[in-house]
Amino acid sequence: MCGRFASSRGPEDLAGIFEIEKWEPEEAYEPDFNVAPTKEVYAVLDRPVKDAGDPRPVRQLRKLKWGLVPSWAKTPEGGARLINARAETVHEKPSYRRAFATRRCIVPADGYYEWVTGVGERDLEVEGKKKRPRKQPYFVTPADGSVFAMAGLYEFWHDRTLPDEHPLAWWVTCSVITTEAESAPLGVAPESGPRSLADIHPRMPLMLTPDRWDAWLDPARTEVDELRPLLAAPPEGLMRAHPVSTAVSNVRNNGPELLKELDGPEEETLF
Repeated sequence: MCGRFASSRGPEDLAGIFEIEKWEPEEAYEPDFNVAPTKEVYAVLDRPVKDAGDPRPVRQLRKLKWGLVPSWAKTPEGGARLINARAETVHEKPSYRRAFATRRCIVPADGYYEWVTGVGERDLEVEGKKKRPRKQPYFVTPADGSVFAMAGLYEFWHDRTLPDEHPLAWWVTCSVITTEAESAPLGVAPESGPRSLADIHPRMPLMLTPDRWDAWLDPARTEVDELRPLLAAPPEGLMRAHPVSTAVSNVRNNGPELLKELDGPEEETLF
C-alpha cells in the first residue's frame, strides 16, 4: 500500500523533470517529509486550462488533496479511505473507473514509507503477550536518486451546498495506484533486514518509468485495453530501502531527518 510518503522537490525542479508548462509560482511551497492522507500534494496532469479558450491539454502542476472523492459521492467524508487504488481492479471499481479512463495523474515523491513488524514481535502478538507490536519504518526510494513517479488518479467533487464561486465549492482529490510488491532482490539492500520489497509489505505504489509518462497523462487515451498495459510493474532492481527513525510514525514530525538512514532497526532484529 501507500499510506505515507516524502515529497521535497519544489515546483521549479518538478517543472524541469516533467516538462510542465503551467503551475502557480505564487503558491507557497514547503517540502513535506511526512505526507499523510488528506494532505495537499503536488500532482502532474495534462488538462486544458480553464477559461483559456484552447482545448489543447496543457501539462500542469496542481495541488490536490490526497484521498479521492468520487464525483457522485454525496459527501467528501469517504475520501480519507480512498488513498490507494489497486492496479488489478482500478478499471472496474465504481470509485475509480471514470478517473482511470480520463483523469490520470502522476504524484511525484522522493519515496514512500512502509512499516515492518519484527519476527519476535509478531510471535509475541500471536501468543497474546503483546497487543500492539512495535513496527520498524523503512524508506523506499529509487536507487539512483531519481524522482519516484507514482501513478495516480484525480477527480472533481462539487459541494452543491455552496455557491460555485465559493473557494470550497470544488474539491480536487487524488489517489495513488498500488501494485504487487517486487519479490526480486532490491537494487541496493541494507546489510540486515528485508531483501526485497515484498519482505516489507505485499503492496507498493506503482512507479511509472519516464517512457510511460506521456501515455499515462494523455487524456485522449480512454480505452481500457489500451491503458491497462501501462499498469505493468516497472523493471526489477530499481529500488533501495533503508530503516529510518520511528519518529516518522507520528505525522506531526516532519523534516529531512526522517529520511536519514539508520545502521539497522532501532531496537530488535527484524529478520
